[in-house]
Amino acid sequence: MEEQQLARGLKNRHVQLIAIGGAIGTGLFLGAGKSIHLAGPSILFAYLIMGVIGFLIMRALGELLLSNLNYSSFVDFVQDYLGNMAAFITGWTYWFCWISIAMADLTAVGLYTQFWFPGVPQWVPGLIALVVLLFMNLATVKLFGEMEFWFALIKIIAIIGLIVVGIYMIIMGFSTDAGPSSFSNLWSHGGFFPNGINGFILSFQMVVFAFAGIELVGLTAGETENPEKVIPRAINNIPIRILIFYIGALIVIMSIYPWNAINPAESPFVQVFVAVGIAAAAGIINFVVLTSAASACNSAVFSTSRMIYSLAKDENAPASFTKLTSNKVPSNALFFSTIVILISVVLNYLMPEGVFTLITSIATSCFIFIWGITVICHLKYRKTRPELAKASKFKMPLHPFTDYLILIFLAFVVVVLGLVEDTRIALFVAPVWFILLIVIYQIRKTKHQRQNTQGL
Repeated sequence: MEEQQLARGLKNRHVQLIAIGGAIGTGLFLGAGKSIHLAGPSILFAYLIMGVIGFLIMRALGELLLSNLNYSSFVDFVQDYLGNMAAFITGWTYWFCWISIAMADLTAVGLYTQFWFPGVPQWVPGLIALVVLLFMNLATVKLFGEMEFWFALIKIIAIIGLIVVGIYMIIMGFSTDAGPSSFSNLWSHGGFFPNGINGFILSFQMVVFAFAGIELVGLTAGETENPEKVIPRAINNIPIRILIFYIGALIVIMSIYPWNAINPAESPFVQVFVAVGIAAAAGIINFVVLTSAASACNSAVFSTSRMIYSLAKDENAPASFTKLTSNKVPSNALFFSTIVILISVVLNYLMPEGVFTLITSIATSCFIFIWGITVICHLKYRKTRPELAKASKFKMPLHPFTDYLILIFLAFVVVVLGLVEDTRIALFVAPVWFILLIVIYQIRKTKHQRQNTQGL
């Protein structure tokens, strides 16, 4: 029987915007206020450092994916370099990461919709969004790319709008209730490190979570037209995007409002647009964060289904998940992930918000694991396949120094997670998840061995 393959339906513009969408989360629109409150202007350095690390992780991922165009996702190279158990744990962990992100974002969709329709129960918009995203993902991978293209475009327009309006306000010396707008606001309110090195270090917890999903472009490799050209371009443009969208936006925000005049409880984007006299500012930003949440959920539906498809191909999930529709979409995998996400909508309706703080912090620690595994695979690839590495046109810069630098940074973030009370629990819960996966894997392995012995 001929093996079914995913369709290469994602064009260059889709992949470029998926890469931008992955690097810009709701963390920037809503969470930036909390990050600024914690670290002051030094938050710029935190984003810059994480931006460099994120770019290097993507370079390692890109070199691995392009070393073998038969890889449909990073689970395939984990299988090659670290074995079946590592692939099983990595695949299901990544699936869990995106399931938890979908849980949080569907909740967000409900909350943001209540801004306009306060009488509608919170779970209703989330359910409608999930059903719509399921049917659009079932159509073709090109339609997924089209949705992400427009979702990302809305985010880009909002950020560029803020930067353009902000620069005009700064040049004109526009006065807000906190004083005149000026670049000097960046250093004249306690310097770049007003809360000392402690506030700067603690901010990394939020900064790292804002970058969760940056690796999504690597999951599109099996469905991208001309991946050898498109993926390097998407990855190489990441630093420019981070400089413009994160650093640029935050410089403008903290120049208009001194860091200590920004309300951590609301979006700084709303504060800036309200200051310039745009009465509908809250509504505009609410629309942007609503589409941002829908985009993250769309990415979750896509990535979880592709991850299960990849696991099933390696016999780490039921074989039925390898089934593709006539449009080359893994329908069974899509339905399974959507049903699990649907259960989370019900749980979210029944349970208090604290459960979701826990789940998203566990997801953060799991993303750190995924990035770490990617780098370890890159080190193994360079060591065991020197002929492939020599032929590579998209080499990781300054290997192996950069690989070890990433691993040291990820270890540092784990320590930071342990310093914050809200996220400390995740460091104890995440190992339970890994132990559970190891136990399930061993049970499956024993079962397969018994079936093979009986079949002889």
